[in-house]
Amino acid sequence: MISRRMGAEGPEVSAIGLGCMGMSFAYGAADDVESTRTLHRALDLGVNHLDTADMYGFGRNEQLLGPVVRERRDEVFLATKFGNRSTGDSFGGTGTPGAYVDSSAAWTREACDASLSRLGIDTIDLYYLHRRSPDTPIEETVGAMAELVTAGKVRLIGLSEVSPATLRAAHSVHPVAAVQMEYSLFSRDVEAEMLATCRELGVALVAYSPVGRGLLTGAITSRDQLAADDWRATVPRFAEGNFDVNLRLVEEVRAVAPRSAAPRPRPRSPGCSPRARTCCRFPAPSGSGGSRRTSPQSTCGSRRSSRPG
Repeated sequence: MISRRMGAEGPEVSAIGLGCMGMSFAYGAADDVESTRTLHRALDLGVNHLDTADMYGFGRNEQLLGPVVRERRDEVFLATKFGNRSTGDSFGGTGTPGAYVDSSAAWTREACDASLSRLGIDTIDLYYLHRRSPDTPIEETVGAMAELVTAGKVRLIGLSEVSPATLRAAHSVHPVAAVQMEYSLFSRDVEAEMLATCRELGVALVAYSPVGRGLLTGAITSRDQLAADDWRATVPRFAEGNFDVNLRLVEEVRAVAPRSAAPRPRPRSPGCSPRARTCCRFPAPSGSGGSRRTSPQSTCGSRRSSRPG
């Protein structure tokens, strides 16, 4: 397994990560048995970068990962996130009634303790601010995150979906190891400024959803394939009208794929799948170990090193 350094001073981790959100939330019914098998299979294959968040299933995803992480702690680089909260009993993402963002220092500390308790571990390898509230200066949030590092509760800190200016302000308070951003053939905004900023500061860029939440794989050809409780039905990319337009873009990838050699192709391989072709174009994600509810991700280091979803 190819490895990448997580930031300037962080450890080497697998270039391919496993995003675990869909095991407990968003992509239809959960299957904890299958998901646990997938986690072990990923680790067996050398995929040691596991990514979760407190909002995924209201903590259930962290509880799912906990036994596997504790059993194989020395093999796992574990990332989790905080900042998204809800006053209700369900969470469909930012914009859902009752959902709000809290990046206050007090919640930073409280959320970390809650995640550690659900996971059953002493230290989180990488702790992300999932979303930032404009009501809280980023310096306050990162200051509280730095306190968690000093306390030994967190090894490295990260940010998710922030601007280059926010990254710079945060990095001036405490070194930021990673920024997590959507990056795929559908979403290339990071190429404008964020990638260059990460290289300059020595920050890893962790790309989430590099296969467009499954759409770029070519496996989803109709909105009817999404379960009634599949969160993707609420995402603009999958909305009525938009879906058909985006599907035509996927067909262009499908047309190119048979003529393209996948990285390290197997003997006599006629080419590669749309998913593989997509992953060739951007930092290479990997398979999930068998579960359709997993989301591999890739890590792009400050030197352009290289997670899918």
